[in-house]
This record gives sequence, C-alpha cells and structure tokens, in this order.
Amino acid sequence: MIASEARSLALARDGYVIVPNDPSVLAWANAANIIAANIVAQDPERRYGNTWFVGVDALPNDHDGSIAGVPLDGAWRDLVPVSTRWHRAQLSIIYPGYPRKDSDESASSHRFRRDRDAAHVDGLLPEGRRRRRHLREPHGFVAGIPLDDVDASPLVVWPGSHLMIGATFAKAFAGLPVDRWADEDVTSIYQAARRGIFEKCPRIPIRAQPGEVILLHRHLLHGVAPWDESAETRPRKIAYFRPLVAFSDWL
Repeated sequence: MIASEARSLALARDGYVIVPNDPSVLAWANAANIIAANIVAQDPERRYGNTWFVGVDALPNDHDGSIAGVPLDGAWRDLVPVSTRWHRAQLSIIYPGYPRKDSDESASSHRFRRDRDAAHVDGLLPEGRRRRRHLREPHGFVAGIPLDDVDASPLVVWPGSHLMIGATFAKAFAGLPVDRWADEDVTSIYQAARRGIFEKCPRIPIRAQPGEVILLHRHLLHGVAPWDESAETRPRKIAYFRPLVAFSDWL
C-alpha cells in the first residue's frame, strides 16, 4: 500500500492523520512564523487570563493559500478536497499557564476547558446568553500547520469520535431539509454525543513539528491540553485552515 493510501485510510478510520515532513510545508511554515512573530510583537489581545491569542483570520495569506510568496503546497493536499479560494488562516498561539480563568467566564466553562481540553467539533457554534449550539460553519476538514517546535499544550483528539458525531447528526437531520439544518438547536444531542465519546474513545495528544501537517476530519472531537508548568516558556504557534463546504456535504 502506498503512503497516500495508508494516510487516507487512517484519516477515514481514526479521524486524523499527521502527514510527515515535507520541504514545501516547512517553507510555508517558516514564512508564516516570521509574520507570526511580528504579530506577537504587537502584543495582541489574548483570552483566558492572557494565555491564548485566538487569531481567527490573523495570517495574511493570499486566496491561493500562499504567504509572503511561498505557496501552500505538499502531499497533504492529496488527502482532502483542496479549496479554490483559501480563507485567511487562523493563527492560534498558546502561552504558558493556559488556560487561566477569564473574569467573564463561568466556573463550569473554565472547568471544562481545564479538565476536558475544551473538547469541541468545529462549526457548531454557541449562541446567545444560553449558548445554544447550531451548525453555522460546515467545514470540509481542518488542517493544522505547526509553526514552531514547542510541544507544550498540544492539540488533543479522540480517535473514532468523528464516526459517532456523524451518526448522531445523520439521525438528527434525517428528513429535515438542508436549508433548515442551521436552525436546529443541536445542543442536547451534541453534549450527549460528547459524553459518549469521553467514555468510549481514547484521548490522544498530538505533537507535530514544522514541515508536518495535522489533518482532522470535520466531525472529529478535538481540543487543546492545559499547559504543563514544567514545560518551556516559549508560546506554541499553529496555523489552521478550515475551508467551508455546502451544508449538504457536511454529513
């Protein structure tokens, strides 16, 4: 079996795969990291007690994905439906001490972030005072590109959780017109599925290096581990792409 086939099978089976070091990816990561350093130097606003720069759309890549003239390329593109128009990448920067409690954060939300890695499925957004969940952003996949070699506070995944989430939402949306999916309050079924995942799926920290790409299935439950106080003090930087697809293609 060739490497690309094995990775494709792993992505389908586990919901994630780490694509090994690729010189073209490393070139992109190095270019992005220079820009990221300039953003950090401006001391942007952080959340969770000054320990996370969320950085949505913070990287100024072009619509073809290139940054500072370096193309967004690599073997990982063979495993996912490549976008014809890339959004600006998120620049997620985790700092020592993550996650501290924000003054406006509830105790239960902070506990979940600290004890359960703020485990979530992208695109199911909390809204309103009661933070009810709706499918607002149907992503095709998630691609994480590490910009440095910091291991602290890694991405965390629950292998196989994408199958449980997919089955849950296939049942929830059965018989419902696609144009009404976003109107459905999915909070309860989502939380129930997440509890089942915690019971049945292992929690796996993912550590990757510049030049590698972390691919996540769009339904995979994932989060970020708390910062180990014994770790180094450099922040951890990673760029994320989450191209949108049609709602009908999300399931």
